Amino acid sequence: MLAYLFYNNWIAAIALIPVSIFYLHQWREDYCHKKEQEFREQFQNGMQILSSSLKAGYSVENAVRETEKDLRPLYPEDSRIRREFNRMIHELDMNLTAEQVLKDMAGRIRQEDVDNFVTVFATAKRTGGDSISILKNTVQMIGEKIEVEREIQTLLAAKKLEFNMMCIIPLGMVLYMRMAFPEFLTVLYGSIVGVVLMSVCLAVYGFAWRLGTKIIQIEV
Repeated sequence: MLAYLFYNNWIAAIALIPVSIFYLHQWREDYCHKKEQEFREQFQNGMQILSSSLKAGYSVENAVRETEKDLRPLYPEDSRIRREFNRMIHELDMNLTAEQVLKDMAGRIRQEDVDNFVTVFATAKRTGGDSISILKNTVQMIGEKIEVEREIQTLLAAKKLEFNMMCIIPLGMVLYMRMAFPEFLTVLYGSIVGVVLMSVCLAVYGFAWRLGTKIIQIEV
């Protein structure tokens, strides 16, 4: 599409392959970030249920099993949180300790919230402190952090929509000019000056797109 709009030459698509690779890489990062956000909310719910099971008097091993049962109505079987709890139950059946199982989960997931939770759990269990209260406070802190991020994303939702529209409008204008008044753009195609000018416009457009994606990405 860029080769057609800016250069009127499909051969230019070969030169724009790096641009496509960069865009796909950015899209992959955004998709992975979205999935990570979804899992964090799933993890928060799972830890709240686990904390309630521990408060009810279950051992850690049985609390993990009960949490998996309570998660069944909330998430499909192929969801990441269900897969993680099924794997933990399998490892518990292999006589691994709860601390080892949770550390293995943290090693697989590699998220700050998960690492913090497992570290607090292991420390509380090792020192013999009030693990239930400590875990409850930890889950509450994780929940507050997720809630702040959710509020920020809600505030940015309108700006993201505006940003997406602003990204489409320049391409739409060029396409409209090509379809409605092709003679106005003929001078820009097929000449060195036109190629340089359109390349500069494409570079400015790419820089603005990249800058916009950085601005609307806020991490807590």
